[in-house]
Amino acid sequence: MIWPGPKSPPEAAVPSLHINAISAGDCAVLRLAGEMDVYTSPKLRKQVADLAENGTIHVIADLRGVDFLDSTGLGALVGSLKRLRIHQGSLMIVTSGGRILKLFQITGLTHAFALHSCVMDAISADQHWQVAIAGEGRSAEEWCSKYEVP
Repeated sequence: MIWPGPKSPPEAAVPSLHINAISAGDCAVLRLAGEMDVYTSPKLRKQVADLAENGTIHVIADLRGVDFLDSTGLGALVGSLKRLRIHQGSLMIVTSGGRILKLFQITGLTHAFALHSCVMDAISADQHWQVAIAGEGRSAEEWCSKYEVP
């Protein structure tokens, strides 16, 4: 098939990545859904750069809605971790297992990232998150319930 325009696929053929950011103090949960690949990874890089620039440096990337993750997506996560660490921040990963978890295991990235099975576990394991949600007068359970983050 020949594509109209300068060698780009039709809009419907380009994978999509949806990112929803939920902030608390200097912390944020990024709920990702779709595909993380060469086309969509720049969106994650930009989101994390914008957060860090605005002082949000402790991030939980919830990958449970990600259907596909390739080496470029992994590279975006590693690059995001490095960017946050420059600001004394952190990046934790939430994944329900399956293919995404297997990629982290095969690549050895289980040693670079704190991996959790749910957002509440990630929040409970991090002192920065504890301070941020305490500032809102909430527990981890209450915060997750309010923002509908399982």
